[in-house]
Amino acid sequence: MSTATLPQQPTATDTFPINGTDFIEFYVGNAKQTALFYQHCFGFELIAYKGPETGSRDVVSYVLQQGKIRFVITSAFDAQHEILRHVNLHGDGVKVLALWVDDATEAWQKAIDRGAENAFEPYTASDENGSVTMAAIKTYGETIHTLVDRRQYSGVFLPGYKAWKSKVQVRSLGLKYVDHCVGNVELGKMNHWVQSMSPPPARKNHRLKNFLIFIKAQVSSILPSQRMI
Repeated sequence: MSTATLPQQPTATDTFPINGTDFIEFYVGNAKQTALFYQHCFGFELIAYKGPETGSRDVVSYVLQQGKIRFVITSAFDAQHEILRHVNLHGDGVKVLALWVDDATEAWQKAIDRGAENAFEPYTASDENGSVTMAAIKTYGETIHTLVDRRQYSGVFLPGYKAWKSKVQVRSLGLKYVDHCVGNVELGKMNHWVQSMSPPPARKNHRLKNFLIFIKAQVSSILPSQRMI
């Protein structure tokens, strides 16, 4: 007697493996105040810092962590600095969605080969704790994806940052992971940005696929034009 068997499915391969979210960086007008807000209200712990005390004369950053979530809160001292130009144009918000990869140079090159727009080319930063290689590609608006390879690094965050503790007593809320990030784009431009994150149809095996689509009739919102992909 023969038995029925399911057809064997082809093995899926990931041409752009991502290990997880490395960090999310916010550009803000007042980094210290914002960092204190996330500590006091959301239970994030200050783990690293870059600023005048560490030799950074133009930029200040606070690195906050809870579970596997890592936020970098960044501002600048000069009103003409690119960071504050971004804040003046967009308000406080996310500038960098950093992705943890095994090989930043290879991941960046694969993205460029598939039509991604370069934000900055691969480079390696080092200190006494080792080295980190990073590169970045552009995504919607002025937001970028920084690709981070920290296999050779044992420091608290990145070269240029020092381990730092806050005097603020925090109580964790139990936040563990970054579930997803939403990109807010201009009205009428959503399909443009969705298509820009996928290669041409000829490379359909490498395209990002629509997971869910919500139209305005399905979204309970006071903003009738809201749509999501």
